[in-house]
Amino acid sequence: MLAKRIIPCLDIKDGQTVKGTNFLNLRQAGDPIALGKAYSEQGADELVYLDITASHEGRKTFTELVGKIAREINIPFTVGGGINELKDVERLLNAGADKVSVNSAAIRRPELIDEIAKHFGSQVCVVAIDAKQTERGWYCYLNGGRIETERNLFDWAKEANERGAGEILFTSMNHDGVKNGFADEALRRLSDSLSIPVIASGGAGKKEHFRDTFINGHSDAALAASVFHFGEIPIPSLKQYLKNEGINIRI
Repeated sequence: MLAKRIIPCLDIKDGQTVKGTNFLNLRQAGDPIALGKAYSEQGADELVYLDITASHEGRKTFTELVGKIAREINIPFTVGGGINELKDVERLLNAGADKVSVNSAAIRRPELIDEIAKHFGSQVCVVAIDAKQTERGWYCYLNGGRIETERNLFDWAKEANERGAGEILFTSMNHDGVKNGFADEALRRLSDSLSIPVIASGGAGKKEHFRDTFINGHSDAALAASVFHFGEIPIPSLKQYLKNEGINIRI
């Protein structure tokens, strides 16, 4: 059985790491290179860097910053935000990224997933899904949670899987920054219906939440931001706790 992964997520705006609640009320959390280096040294398995306003502002992701990150850290990292075509992927991989995350562009043009998988391999393509639970079910959102779509979370994840995505990164907008635990019921449904790993995102507030998403949510990895950025949960103690709870984790 593959080891479960702990993944700090760094949302980048204007070159700085920021964190909000329910995708709003952003506050600064520090230098993205220094934070990434610290997480690497503390035992994080991977990192995710998201240029959170790139799609909304129509910009390309921070290639220069990606190059600096690649020179400083020694664990795999994924970058996302404003990736619309193969040359965006190529530019970021050449700068040193290990994987790319596509979200809004993939919903607007699903063939992008096929293209990335065909040209660079499925392992490079992480499909990020921001979804909110409403009265009619779980629905996907575009542009950093700004635009609701008619895409159902489970149908879209299945299509992304079939088109060649290597992983699904599911963020529950209802749970984001609230720290009451991950959307484990939805995560379990995703994990059990897909043939690729599912990364849980949105809701980490204490160590038990990570344990619960691995056990109850069947998640392959757990991503969090503020609990790491503001020192609430140190990664070494989180991993030791999970190991003590019987979770297969790299120490």
